[in-house]
Amino acid sequence: MRRLILLGGLFGALYMALKLLGLAGLINDYWQRVLDQALITTIGALGLSIIYGFAGQFSLGHAAFYGIGAYTAGIIGKVWGHGSLAYFLLALLAGVLTTGLIAFLLGIPILRLRSDYLGIATLGFGVIVRVALENSNRLYPPLGGATGMTGIPQVANFDWIFWFAVGTLVLVCNLVTSSYGRAWLSIREDEMAADALGIDTTRYKILAFVLGCCLAGLAGGLYAYRYPYLHPSSFDFLKSFDFLLIVVLGGLGSISGTVVTAICWVFLLEGLRIILGQAFVDWRGIIYAVILIVTILLRPQGLFSGKEWRLLFPSLDQGNRTWGKEGKHAPFRG
Repeated sequence: MRRLILLGGLFGALYMALKLLGLAGLINDYWQRVLDQALITTIGALGLSIIYGFAGQFSLGHAAFYGIGAYTAGIIGKVWGHGSLAYFLLALLAGVLTTGLIAFLLGIPILRLRSDYLGIATLGFGVIVRVALENSNRLYPPLGGATGMTGIPQVANFDWIFWFAVGTLVLVCNLVTSSYGRAWLSIREDEMAADALGIDTTRYKILAFVLGCCLAGLAGGLYAYRYPYLHPSSFDFLKSFDFLLIVVLGGLGSISGTVVTAICWVFLLEGLRIILGQAFVDWRGIIYAVILIVTILLRPQGLFSGKEWRLLFPSLDQGNRTWGKEGKHAPFRG
């Protein structure tokens, strides 16, 4: 109970501080949108952290589920919602459920693959989704196709996005410290050994994949209701690399690292966009590669190297427990 009160007080104080900065004009509309995007990206990155950081399933199609959630929620708001708060919540739920169903149907066959083969399969799915979105107007014109979709009511303000991000963080923290989280970690470290110990590896891998993709769908739905224009190029494979870099840079199996890196990553990209201008689009792939190579050389275990905030994970402070193998992930030191 004391932990819940402290967490509630911490997030409440952070929320009030950000609101006061906005009211005082210290955070203008432009940077408010950047902050909202950082929180949305955090939700999506936490989903990939479950899939790859904890369950060890190498996925390169996360942006596809992000896009599915965005388009599903967006079309409901555009055609039926018209700014209604009830339809906004219904659209988010529909985006999450649709994404989860597709992830389940896709996960049954492809999660039999491992390592690079799984990554290639999910990358291929991402390409399929982008092509489908580009030609979606032939099936249903309001989807916009290659010209993009507009007319979605902008219901998701900072208040909604912030508390959805907080709720997602609390949910993921509780999941990874439960029996499900321990099963995912055992699969990540040695799937054959986990299977030999009686863990239903197929079930747990599908569960991690579906939950992670559902969070991507939630992030996509919030994105659709926060930004007035959806285009298939916003959900291409480079967006999947955004999520992947966040999880790797923060440290595999580090929720705290994922959150901090996601927020810093969005602000870094926006800063580079301001500095480089239109050239940023051409140099983006090179910038990603350089950042990844430098991090692997200097900090292969990630920036947080498996460490977590004590307030989020008080049980890890007992016995100096770790998320992974000694040497691969540094022990928790509070």
